[in-house]
Amino acid sequence: MKKIFVVSFISVGYFLNAQSLSNSPYAKYGIGDVKYDNTIETASMGGISTAFISDFTSNFNFANPANNANFELTSIKLEATNENNYFKSNFNDMKSTKHSTYLSNISLAFPISSKVKMGITYQPYSSKSYDILDRVPQKNADGTSVDYVNQFKGSGTLNTAAVAVSYKINQEFSVGARANLYFGDLSDLTEFTASNSEYIAGYETKNRIRNFNFTLGTSYQKLDPRTDKKLTIGATATFGNTSNMTTEYTNSTYRYADAAGTKTDITTIDYQETKSRNLLPLQASVGVGYGSENHWFLSGQIDYKKGEDIAYFGKSFSLQDTYRISAGGWYLPNYNNFRSYFSRVIYRYGAFYERGNLKLEGNNINKFGISAGVMLPFKNSSITRMSGLEIGVEVGKRGTLQNNLINQNFINLKVGFNFADKWFRKALYN
Repeated sequence: MKKIFVVSFISVGYFLNAQSLSNSPYAKYGIGDVKYDNTIETASMGGISTAFISDFTSNFNFANPANNANFELTSIKLEATNENNYFKSNFNDMKSTKHSTYLSNISLAFPISSKVKMGITYQPYSSKSYDILDRVPQKNADGTSVDYVNQFKGSGTLNTAAVAVSYKINQEFSVGARANLYFGDLSDLTEFTASNSEYIAGYETKNRIRNFNFTLGTSYQKLDPRTDKKLTIGATATFGNTSNMTTEYTNSTYRYADAAGTKTDITTIDYQETKSRNLLPLQASVGVGYGSENHWFLSGQIDYKKGEDIAYFGKSFSLQDTYRISAGGWYLPNYNNFRSYFSRVIYRYGAFYERGNLKLEGNNINKFGISAGVMLPFKNSSITRMSGLEIGVEVGKRGTLQNNLINQNFINLKVGFNFADKWFRKALYN
């Protein structure tokens, strides 16, 4: 059975890489909708992770690799996300709905020793999948009418594979490091044509991304044995880009030869190729948490991501610094109450506000939301082997209706399993 889990873990990785994720029209800027960290545990608590050290032995923290002092079991997680986006704009009274379901996280983690823990994870980091059609009818001087059509398309997924290691210095201090590999291809296409013309003017940007950086983390946790109350402080920094992003921009005219989208009579007007290293700039996070051992926990967190300039349709486009404030935690009523199953369920809650990296028509494209979730333990699960079904939900808003921009409401549902046990350990007795 354990071998089957490991083979499934590897096989699912191929499926994850081939996924197509739908998202917001705002994904056309930069590298798309950023989804990492996409774990149910983190998302259900508003995104807090920097000062979150699980009380239980089965949960590995990849966001801050230092926060794994209590991790003792081998854990396999498989998680999926269902995104439901509802768009509205005052421009032509536009309304639209998009849905998408995809595998959002697979991970394998295990202890190497009592002080050293290791984990491997594979997730979609960001994605582009939009198709917007803008048709403007106009009348000519001779009384005839013509439709001018703009179509905006985007596709592709940027995935991340990471290896994390944590080291417990003593009962209070821990450090950790995570190596991150980003890979994928993203493309944006803008087409302009008129109803009385068979030719199309196309402006296309293609990004081929092979990027590597690393994350350093540290944490401090002080437990009062008299009251079982604990204080946790954590911090992370992500930096060290070592690879290039290749961007190709093509301005051309063409027509479609068939319904499959085969282009013919192509005339290239402009072609540019650039390379950049600042795709994933400096990121940092600081968090503080307080709670009661095996009962409840509450944390606040501030995240920062430095803005950068990107090549977009042959021109430089600036993304501003991003700030995110998160708060959340969990509550476990009484795990020793075996008469009531729901007393042994972990309940999670959270909220967040994010000033996004986009500023369009003088408006910041911000995002905020609330979240909740539960961890439903398996029947044979114990507090030392916490395995079960994870369920989470996020509800929120992004964007604005001002200046004919787009307001996006979203409901994201997340479901996953955490299988944890004492695997890969040498028996003490035959």
